Amino acid sequence: MAQASNASGTPPTDEALGRAGLRLAVEGQVARITISRPERRNAMTGRTWTTLAEIGRTLPADVRVVVVSGEGDIFSAGIDLNMFTPEGVDGERSIVAGLADGSADPADLEGYIAELQQGFLWLRRPDLVTIAAVRGHAIGAGFQLALSCDLRILADDAKFCMKEPALGLVPDLTGTKPLVDIVGVHRAVEICLTARRVGAEEARDLGLAELVVPADELPGAVDDAVAAVLATDRDAATATKALLRQAPDNTLEEQVAAERRAQVGRLTALAAGMAAGQG
Repeated sequence: MAQASNASGTPPTDEALGRAGLRLAVEGQVARITISRPERRNAMTGRTWTTLAEIGRTLPADVRVVVVSGEGDIFSAGIDLNMFTPEGVDGERSIVAGLADGSADPADLEGYIAELQQGFLWLRRPDLVTIAAVRGHAIGAGFQLALSCDLRILADDAKFCMKEPALGLVPDLTGTKPLVDIVGVHRAVEICLTARRVGAEEARDLGLAELVVPADELPGAVDDAVAAVLATDRDAATATKALLRQAPDNTLEEQVAAERRAQVGRLTALAAGMAAGQG
């Protein structure tokens, strides 16, 4: 489970964000990340994901909610396919360079993929509530980015697609577990191995979307969700999310014990707060 962390290091500059195809706006307790490569249908590269990880490491400590969206009428077309060419994307490594002739080290490539996965894993941190606001297509890596978030609010034109198997690949950006957790193994197999589009209404029926609204109502629906989260006590929200995140892997006995420990922590904090107020 991703853990809470304090901000460390220097946040990416606007120039670095631009090179990664991202925009970042932090207003008080809310951070908004926008995938911004409209000329490539918001397709993402390795730099996009390493910069996302840097954003996670350097978020101000008072941020409670992170909203992830795509510029314009599409969330993301997924990975930039130029990453699979020997030349790669300008200024970035090619994923396939050296594999055909055996000059590339598979362990090095696995380490690089692990680095890319960090751009997705931090969105599960218990001290944050993360919201994917999805318009249009969320394909492959875009689908996996949405799956990394706690909540998915979809416009009625949204479409999910796990494209990787159709390209001869596997989904490797942390998306397989949440997909199986939500829809079950058999439906996940069907979605991945057919690489079909899952429309907004079906996504809601399958539990892949918490809310579906008309496209012009998406910003307002997201703002309403943000306001509702911020109205909840931060420490209680953090403790509750941590409990819920561990529940699928716990036995009932383990989970109820975790509930007891968490509640003792909350009651202790509340009692200390009341005592301080009376002093």
